[in-house]
Amino acid sequence: MPENPLAADLDHILEHTRPLWEELRGERIFITGGTGFFGCWLLESFIWANRKLGLGAEAVVLTRSPEKFHQKAPHLAADAHVQLWQGDIRDFAYPPGRFSYMIHAATEASARLNDEAPLEMLDSITSGTRHALDFAAQQPLKAFLFTSSGAVYGKQPADMTHIPETYTGAPDPLDPRSAYGEGKRYAELLCAIYHRQYHTPVKIARCFAFVGPYLPLDIHYAIGNFIRDALNGGPIIVKGDGTPYRSYLYAADMAVWLWTILFTGLPGEAYNVGSADNFSIKEIATHVSLCFYPPPPVEILMPPDDTRLLERYIPDIKKAHQLLGLKSYQSLDASILKTISWYHV
Repeated sequence: MPENPLAADLDHILEHTRPLWEELRGERIFITGGTGFFGCWLLESFIWANRKLGLGAEAVVLTRSPEKFHQKAPHLAADAHVQLWQGDIRDFAYPPGRFSYMIHAATEASARLNDEAPLEMLDSITSGTRHALDFAAQQPLKAFLFTSSGAVYGKQPADMTHIPETYTGAPDPLDPRSAYGEGKRYAELLCAIYHRQYHTPVKIARCFAFVGPYLPLDIHYAIGNFIRDALNGGPIIVKGDGTPYRSYLYAADMAVWLWTILFTGLPGEAYNVGSADNFSIKEIATHVSLCFYPPPPVEILMPPDDTRLLERYIPDIKKAHQLLGLKSYQSLDASILKTISWYHV
């Protein structure tokens, strides 16, 4: 069997989560959204730990198209301890048997879908979460992880450098483009209700921005678009003025965070997941450029607007650090280089 190109990253995940996996020994876990960016990393690390530690665990993964997933990641789809379960998150037939853990990560984080079909986006998030929670309420679960989003906070105030879990801002309910953020907010409320009414052990991961293998390079993720532009020879195109601030957590670190929250996070609590190291979009494009030789040029399409308030999307991660011992291990440059290397394989 050829060596997994992610072996070093998977060893890194195992190194920082090794004691936690005993919780899954001989158990079954159900994962929705197991074929997307988050899901592939969860499956990669699950399979790696399962083999290395001899856990004898089984993962059942919901997917709308097992055939497409076999084409995308045959080594994941064909693993003996992974079963693909066909269905839509909103109405899938519940798989038989008992599960000790669930991860609900099924949401298409698509800006295009959010803009063009907000009702579909909203229904997928809210109905899907309700359907998953109904299934969870029937199971003897030890933990249920919901991957939410920093979008629940709405627009980050210009004078707030890092947004904490205690911030109670929200998306604009009169803007149809708020479908994704409002959907995630409502889904979190459902989680809180099921936790209180049915004692479902729900933990919430409010996910921000990430970079790494499996990241799509052709949708709305700025850093993915920059890497795509550079891989195509440049120039790297910044569609705005490059002044908004973002942060990116490497995907392997993200997996460490998600597994840690699943196994050791407190039920009924939400944790920001992301990096606190912030860079302007212009700086991020420059970092990507300098990871290539020769560096492709960076073209910024709009001039800065001095009248506009500064835009940020940066999490405060003190809660995850102080309570769960989580941190970012990879620098931005190392994360970019690892992503580029994976797409070159």
